[in-house]
Amino acid sequence: MSAHVIADDAEALAVAASLAEEFRAGASARDTERRLPRAELDRLSASGLLAVTVPADHGGADVSALTLAEIFRLLGTADGSLAQIPQSHFAYVNVIRRQGTQEQRKFFFAELLAGRRFGNAQSEAGGKHVQDIRTRLESRPDGSYVLTGVKHYSTGALFADWIPVLARAEDDRLHVAYVPSDAPGLSVIDDWDGLGQRTTASGTVRLDGVAVPGDRVLPHHLTFEGPQLHGAVAQLLHSAIDAGIAAGALAEAAEFVRTKSRPWFESGVEAAAEDPLLIQRFGELDLEVRASQALLREAARSVDAARADLTDDTAAEASLAVAAAKVQAARAAVEVSSALFEVSGTRSALHSLNLHRHWRDARTHTLHDPTRWKIQHLGRFVLNGTRPPRHGLL
Repeated sequence: MSAHVIADDAEALAVAASLAEEFRAGASARDTERRLPRAELDRLSASGLLAVTVPADHGGADVSALTLAEIFRLLGTADGSLAQIPQSHFAYVNVIRRQGTQEQRKFFFAELLAGRRFGNAQSEAGGKHVQDIRTRLESRPDGSYVLTGVKHYSTGALFADWIPVLARAEDDRLHVAYVPSDAPGLSVIDDWDGLGQRTTASGTVRLDGVAVPGDRVLPHHLTFEGPQLHGAVAQLLHSAIDAGIAAGALAEAAEFVRTKSRPWFESGVEAAAEDPLLIQRFGELDLEVRASQALLREAARSVDAARADLTDDTAAEASLAVAAAKVQAARAAVEVSSALFEVSGTRSALHSLNLHRHWRDARTHTLHDPTRWKIQHLGRFVLNGTRPPRHGLL
């Protein structure tokens, strides 16, 4: 596999904008038919966008968090499923940046620059809570490991070259094992049947005694022993996807009203787009979208500032800024994608038009982690100066 190597932030944004327009054209049909976006992901890999956070000393563009968030927002405006697939990819690139040895970084960054994709095998079902990880990484005398467990909600795994697996070693500490997708004993099952984000293939990964060389395992638990941005970056990308879904839904609602909706007979106007009540509602929805984008940019700048000077205080500020962005983006995505029908009228509910994909994607994606806890952490900091916890989801 070969891929273009993106030079800088400006090129990354231009490529993302171009691909978003390309992906937008087939998004509804892919959702309706549940046609998995293999060709689109190959385009994404070949474009070089999946390697934009590779450090400059390894040949990458090392773009800012502000640029990375905008890449995801642009993709989210086009296709809420497609934008979600590489989110974990970048989260696990960050693990290598922070915890990888020089040799591990050299190997995996070369893989990324060649267009290779990371999936994810992180979450599990049936445990006490989301951090009750039971997948086990057992050491062998020769320094290698054996990996056993079952993962769910494994977005991107079906399309991946490497599948990072979150597991506990014998000391019960968290590690990440990077497993090639064709490893013996590893199987990826396309059993995702969510109401939204239908083409993410967020199904099951089974690990039945998978052999893992020692140099493919990283000590993820060390990430949380000091100030860190792992959770802030991961949540920033989730926020960007939601902000993108909101903007995409608003744009499609406006186009529908301009070209297809009829004015309400009491309005006294010739076109629906001239109805003052609809104009008012669109203004309100635009405020929600603008607020989500503004908070997203503020959060990304906080992450970039913390990266330049990482302390307990700067890491906390970044996490809180991202929490605020995530709350607003989630609200905007759900509200705007629901209001699409309110402003567009009865015809917009036709299944054949598939306008409901925006709401289904928003409703599904915003379930990733509860915004009510993000509000709690914001309130605790404002009232008591309590820094947010270091658990990777904030």
